[in-house]
Amino acid sequence: MAKSKEIVVDPLSDNNPITVQMLGICSALAVTAEVIAASVLSVAVIVVLTISNTVISVMRNIIPSRIRMIVEMAVIASLVIVVDQVLKAYMYDLSKQLSVFVGLIITNCIVMGRAEAFALQNPPLPSFLDGLGNALGYSFVLILVATFREVLGAGTFAGIEIPFWHPDMNNGLAILPPGAFIIIGVIIWVQRSITKKFETE
Repeated sequence: MAKSKEIVVDPLSDNNPITVQMLGICSALAVTAEVIAASVLSVAVIVVLTISNTVISVMRNIIPSRIRMIVEMAVIASLVIVVDQVLKAYMYDLSKQLSVFVGLIITNCIVMGRAEAFALQNPPLPSFLDGLGNALGYSFVLILVATFREVLGAGTFAGIEIPFWHPDMNNGLAILPPGAFIIIGVIIWVQRSITKKFETE
């Protein structure tokens, strides 16, 4: 039980995909101008990463090593297509807003990386938990960045106006990609200052 808990908890902070592994930065810059869009993409990544990790783990002993990456991509791409179609069917406007970024989950280094580094070497349950932990760690940073950007840039949270916020307080830089980059940098600095884990040569 302790090991299972560690698998889920570790990516939330000490080994976070974005702030420590530096993976998934592109989507963190592109879709975090609004909390709702970031939340929907986060749910999509959670679904794809947990299921793909589990499926690849189940298949790990029958996948020929020479084509393992092709099989992984096929599994991930199939799940992304299903998620994309569900979004188009039930949340069309938001699907248009997310544009290509749902499809780009296929190329997200976090998803492929966990399949290669963990799911191919471990049983289904730990693989499911690993996928869940990494997806939650990714989602936490994504939504945190989106919160700062939307509040500072538009004076709203999830599209709801903040009562005490005046339009003159809005910071246009926050809703631009450079603003997201700065916010991510601050989050990384705060996290590493707390955990005392730094890059060493």
